[in-house]
Amino acid sequence: MRSLGSYSGERMIKAFQKWGWQIARQKGSHVILQKEGSDAILSIPIHAGKTVKRGTLRALIKDSGLTVAEFLDLV
Repeated sequence: MRSLGSYSGERMIKAFQKWGWQIARQKGSHVILQKEGSDAILSIPIHAGKTVKRGTLRALIKDSGLTVAEFLDLV
């Protein structure tokens, strides 16, 4: 089984968009994603030149309703 790597915020946004999440707005260096039919809201950090920390990434995957394996298939 593959393990989670380091991903930029932009790459994460593209992966979540494949799963049906849409960009609702941007506030500062965070992009807010929403999905129709879901109460969850994802706030993806897009700090220049930095990757998202692994704990933050796992929390976003869990909040989105995906498993780690499903996320890795989207990335």
